[in-house]
Amino acid sequence: MDPDFWHHRWRKNEIAFHQQDINTHLQHFWNRLELKPNECIFVPLCGKSLDLLWLAGQGHPVLGVEISRLAVESFFRENQLNPQIRQAERFEVWQADTFTLLCGDFFALVPADLSDVASVYDRASLIALPPAMRQQYARHLTALLPPSASVLLVTLEYPQDAMQGPPFSVEEPEVKALYENAYDIERLYVHDALPENPRFHDRLSRLEEKVYLLRPKAVSVALS
Repeated sequence: MDPDFWHHRWRKNEIAFHQQDINTHLQHFWNRLELKPNECIFVPLCGKSLDLLWLAGQGHPVLGVEISRLAVESFFRENQLNPQIRQAERFEVWQADTFTLLCGDFFALVPADLSDVASVYDRASLIALPPAMRQQYARHLTALLPPSASVLLVTLEYPQDAMQGPPFSVEEPEVKALYENAYDIERLYVHDALPENPRFHDRLSRLEEKVYLLRPKAVSVALS
């Protein structure tokens, strides 16, 4: 799945993954991260998500990365934000108020780009990637983050052979395999999402959303 796939989806407005409301799991479980005001939040593969607005409303600077320039432009335009745009070495940087969106490839990020990040919100990033890329993504994200940064992760589970992603099904054992070396993983919530998604009723027998809290093992040891 190369960048052209996502550029095509945005050009054709094939963005069913874009939610029209603030994600309820974010609102219900964000306090579990116990963040302080003004601590920076990183949102990978952020698109034009309205969740960015909610995070900023909680007093957090927001740092996002997004491959589609159309998505980045749409976020600022649709929310009446007037960004300053500059070309950096690896990214086109869009900034307005407390939002900084890096337009470019997630895998081009280096640790210095995320040095101020206190936590990560991943609702549509891990599940956007096929299995081989998920391994690469998790390794890269773990290597990028400061040692104390936690992750709020939202996944989908459904019979993968019944529907082609993205979004892909990411089962709980895979979440553990991807992250358990670096994080203590707590499943916070399981939600039966099939009743509220009638377009999937003829294809899926099961559709669950799961919410996880990933705390760095180094931090857990220090607190014990």
